[in-house]
Amino acid sequence: MHENDMLTMRISARISGRVQGVNFRAFTLHQARELGLTGWVKNAPSGEVLTVAEGTKSRLLEFEQFLHEGPPSAHVIEVDAAWEEATGEFEKFQIQHTGI
Repeated sequence: MHENDMLTMRISARISGRVQGVNFRAFTLHQARELGLTGWVKNAPSGEVLTVAEGTKSRLLEFEQFLHEGPPSAHVIEVDAAWEEATGEFEKFQIQHTGI
């Protein structure tokens, strides 16, 4: 087994472009669950989408690639991602809804 398959990491990303109102959160939820990741995704008041995910480095690299593509109706301009050590605080991956 490769080292990247055992190392648990965290990625925090801010996705900008036409990413709200285009099923980006549902797309991200589906991709994260398919990859066995934990964390969350939510819309930001700025019009961006924010996500935090934890899992193996190799799975997170796949996830980051999905973020750059987005669903067909989205137009991703930039993915600003930061890598950190995982905290293990999440039980599953879910959509966070922000109160307005």
